[in-house]
Amino acid sequence: MTGSEILLAEPRGFCAGVDRAIEIVERALDKFGAPIYVRHEIVHNTFVVNDLKAKGAIFIEELSDVPPGSTLIFSAHGVSKAVQIEADARGFQVFDATCPLVTKVHVEVAKLHKEGFEFIMIGHKGHPEVEGTMGQLESGIHLVEDVADVADVQPHQTAKLALVTQTTLSMDDASEIAAAVKARFPMVREPKQQDICYATQNRQDAIKVMSPQVDVVIVVGSPTSSNSNRLREVAQKLGTASYMVDSAEELQPEWIEGRSRVGLTAGASAPDVLVQAVITRLRELGAVSVRKMDGVVETMKFPLPKGLKADAS
Repeated sequence: MTGSEILLAEPRGFCAGVDRAIEIVERALDKFGAPIYVRHEIVHNTFVVNDLKAKGAIFIEELSDVPPGSTLIFSAHGVSKAVQIEADARGFQVFDATCPLVTKVHVEVAKLHKEGFEFIMIGHKGHPEVEGTMGQLESGIHLVEDVADVADVQPHQTAKLALVTQTTLSMDDASEIAAAVKARFPMVREPKQQDICYATQNRQDAIKVMSPQVDVVIVVGSPTSSNSNRLREVAQKLGTASYMVDSAEELQPEWIEGRSRVGLTAGASAPDVLVQAVITRLRELGAVSVRKMDGVVETMKFPLPKGLKADAS
């Protein structure tokens, strides 16, 4: 790899929803002191979770593991109605770090449900965001993970059927599945605005521009991160060898041996400090220059919940 160039995707790394979720945990720790309990990993990144653990956050899956009277934060992925009701019943002080773009899907589901709609959701079974969205209703949401699943959906009626998606999917996969849903249920109502989040879309667009220009793509992200996995898949589908690393230590020299140009990006939950560490490692392995690609400049910011805003601290 001696003399090679690193091409940095733009945008990459943290999105507004992740920034906000991490800030909610840090502000709660500042304001109320440790421990602060967080249901599920606040975002799907090992480094971020370990950093917050070191500051006094305790990550739990079951609310029964949270002592009465504690401060509890819901992760960026959102939670079901049942979890919200249980948290209220247990009397916790709750701050909701659900990404506002996920909340938008929850609000739409609640609104259309009142109008008598059933739903088809495109997403990955077991992902916390999917569990949270499907858990907004007791029934009437049918999950499809791929085109083949569409044939098996058995709604009670087809006159009022709406489509929703997990926000961190591959746009190409989601649109292929959505097309299959429309072919089977021509009356299906599509989301007013695309459910797939702006940051997921921007990072995938950047990978599509970058992949043909490089010999290999490295994606910084944790194995549990849906949007990071999708970035690797997008590059792979374009025919570019691509690998995902949770940290610089996971980078294998053979991946980049003999490659003159390495593309580097990061999922929406991966902090820039990890990207910088990978650049350092690539330089050790012979990279001589780093070039930033042109790309969309993201200016989105989401407000913090009441009780954690700067003026309240």
